[in-house]
Amino acid sequence: MKLFNFLGEKDNKFSQSGQDQFAYNLSGSNGFYLEIGAHDPIINSNTFNLEVKCKWNGVSIEKDMSFKKLWDNSHERGNKIIWDNAFNIDYPKLIKTKNFPNRLDYLSCDIEPPENTFQILKKIINSGLTFSYISFEHDKYNIGDEYEKLSIEFLKSHNYKVAVKDVYSRKKKYKIYETWFVKNDIYFEEIFYSKWKKSFYKNMKFNIAK
Repeated sequence: MKLFNFLGEKDNKFSQSGQDQFAYNLSGSNGFYLEIGAHDPIINSNTFNLEVKCKWNGVSIEKDMSFKKLWDNSHERGNKIIWDNAFNIDYPKLIKTKNFPNRLDYLSCDIEPPENTFQILKKIINSGLTFSYISFEHDKYNIGDEYEKLSIEFLKSHNYKVAVKDVYSRKKKYKIYETWFVKNDIYFEEIFYSKWKKSFYKNMKFNIAK
């Protein structure tokens, strides 16, 4: 019975922690995203709901070709995915080619290990692109707070601020693995993930305003 319940709830759990919900709450429908580390097209995807339910346009980067068959067979996903090392991409050129705005709504930054995630974050931000919202995976629960601190320091120097801190996976409060940032010109007061989740993501179910 528990197995069937789990399978029935799976449809509501595309992102691990509601990254898609935060992006939608901030920017609404028809936004733009850049996803570094796409992994599976559905399971734990930060962008599935944004593309399929909210009509966002975006591009994903993934070098692990073991996921390619899943993307090829995913009839719901239509936005572009590039199969390459994220460090090989000219991001301003890519965004210009796609006719996206220089300021996108969401950057999902999640490759392994966290050192690489931090380096690709710096490459993208230093390229001149800006984002309303950035989710940055630092894996604090596993390796300590080094890259959490580095990301906060770096992004603060580029006019971003912490929006949601101590983001944990699913119901695993011990598994703090991300920090969410917004641009300084967005009115948003820093909040702990547990409080944000209680207010906006109670049942780990993605909701669109009616």
